[in-house]
Amino acid sequence: MEMDKLTEKVIGCAIEVHKTLGPGLLESTYERCLAQELSLSNISYKTQVSLPVEYKGTYLDCGYRIDMLIEERLILEIKSVEKVAEIHKAQLLTYMKLSKLKLGLLINFNVKLLKDGVERFVL
Repeated sequence: MEMDKLTEKVIGCAIEVHKTLGPGLLESTYERCLAQELSLSNISYKTQVSLPVEYKGTYLDCGYRIDMLIEERLILEIKSVEKVAEIHKAQLLTYMKLSKLKLGLLINFNVKLLKDGVERFVL
């Protein structure tokens, strides 16, 4: 699936979750419901994917976890915060760099309209 189509479908699934649940719940709730919506849309994903840090040729498990890895090509970082901070953006960009993946979505479900909570990042 083309990357633009993939992000479009994932955002559509997130919008469906947000329309159904609204803002104000825990990040983990949105992650589980989005996983269900992705399954219903036949989009493959993994949740809480371990992301080791490569340091001088050695891979170290430092406890980093990608919220969702979509079709092995798209990193999805889920938030449910009052306001997305620069550190949230930096987190996603770092995960993209460490995983060598070029595309990421940062989705904050704690907004009135989900379109206001979606940011797309490309390396």
